[in-house]
Amino acid sequence: MPGFDIKIRTKQDLIEAVDRYGIVPYFRNSIPGFSIEEHVAREAWFSAEEGVWEWKGPVIRESGCAYGKFFEHKAAFVSMDWFPDFANYRRDGYDFDARFDDGLASLREKELYDLLSEHQPILSKGLKVRGNYRKGGNKGFDSMITRLQMLGYVVISDFVYMQDKNGKQYGWGVSEYSTPERLFGEEFAVKVYACTPEKSKKKLYDHIKELFPETEDERINKFLG
Repeated sequence: MPGFDIKIRTKQDLIEAVDRYGIVPYFRNSIPGFSIEEHVAREAWFSAEEGVWEWKGPVIRESGCAYGKFFEHKAAFVSMDWFPDFANYRRDGYDFDARFDDGLASLREKELYDLLSEHQPILSKGLKVRGNYRKGGNKGFDSMITRLQMLGYVVISDFVYMQDKNGKQYGWGVSEYSTPERLFGEEFAVKVYACTPEKSKKKLYDHIKELFPETEDERINKFLG
């Protein structure tokens, strides 16, 4: 059945959505109906109880999917059935060093990517400290880490919560960053450059068009970037 035919009430519902649809954006975007936000039960969105915000880390770990700001600078889950094609299309066939050598990435982006690669998996807090991304130090961390995710070179591999003296978690989860090569290993490496970037984009386009056949081409292309 076209579209998202699921109501997300539990963590298992979300895992099943990732397995079933392959690409599951978190927030409303250019394609109406294509987000968790539009298909989540009220009690699992913002409430005093555990919900989709707390399920992000467990879903990443249990489904083996990729997670990050991949589409329109917004977060999404992408299963391993689709993430290699996403990364191939967005990377345009380049590994990061080749991208930098061809002038398609800045020196500051390379410094951040190399720092992350050396210390991965690494929490955002630790990455900012090591790279001196603080008041009076280097700037642009948020925009660069988002760009690296949008280009398919970096994923959020988990979320880590702070704990009080009683061992109870509190606050928002802190992002842990990794490269797909480190997180997924050989499974990713043998697939990511297996076809042309153009073919990968077409596969992604056809998949979304099959899910949302009434959606205009312009909306799908805007979503894919």
